[in-house]
Amino acid sequence: MIDLRQMRQFVAVAETLNFRRAAERLNMAQPPLSTAIRRLEEELGVLLLERDNRSTRLTAAGSLFLLEVRRTLAQAERACSAARQAAAGLTGSLRIGCVDSQVGGLLPRLLRHYRAQHPHVAIELLEATPPEQLELLRQDRLDAGVLVLPVADTGDIQFDPLFEDRLVVALPLGHHLAEHPTLGLADCALEPWILFAPHDGPGMYARILLGCAEAGFVPRVAQHSRQMQTTAGLVAAGLGIALMPRQYARRQTAELAWRELEGAGTPLPYALALAYREPSPCVQALREQAQSLLAPAE
Repeated sequence: MIDLRQMRQFVAVAETLNFRRAAERLNMAQPPLSTAIRRLEEELGVLLLERDNRSTRLTAAGSLFLLEVRRTLAQAERACSAARQAAAGLTGSLRIGCVDSQVGGLLPRLLRHYRAQHPHVAIELLEATPPEQLELLRQDRLDAGVLVLPVADTGDIQFDPLFEDRLVVALPLGHHLAEHPTLGLADCALEPWILFAPHDGPGMYARILLGCAEAGFVPRVAQHSRQMQTTAGLVAAGLGIALMPRQYARRQTAELAWRELEGAGTPLPYALALAYREPSPCVQALREQAQSLLAPAE
């Protein structure tokens, strides 16, 4: 079986048509090179070079063989380069789960920087709740997820902190509670609430209910909503109030009023994390990009 080393030796001789200069290019002695070319011809069963005391010439078979060998060596180099790039997370695919509140927040900024450094990685986004993301990670149907903490039953899932925020009260424009600069949870006790279903985010749901209990009431849920955008629309329509991340609420000021929370049961933190199992090179590159992007400026 002919190997790449033999091919490179033949190319050096074919391009120089001089065994001495070819040996110098390959950093080897001339006699072993002459022996290697003779063995190559014996393996192929054809004469590749015509040589005498004065010159060396390619035969017709040798010219065609040179053309194909150059193609083979170029393809081999592309294969090696592709393997190195894949190992470095520069090529491949990345399936990322996300919560809808970050589709217009942290995630676009992270992916914009990631793509600038890894333009040949194919990225697929899937909007999913934290429990759904954990299950998809366990099934190897996601490579990474951006989800809200806390989560239960983490198993073999690993987490890198990404972002910390806090929940604020979102109100319809003109709502009587918007007259106050800040609000306590107890101020919202008599209002209809728009809240996601417990199974969509059990950790955050439990944290909200605990905060309300500390403020002395159980929220009266008028609507369940799966997506933050839907929640914002329901609040804007006057169907209730809601709690949402401060940074998300700030992007909705044309449709909603929002107020900071203080007093019993607060603050209610909102934390995002990057979730993954065994990180592939692409996931590791995403982790490094997130760490670089979120690192405090010196």
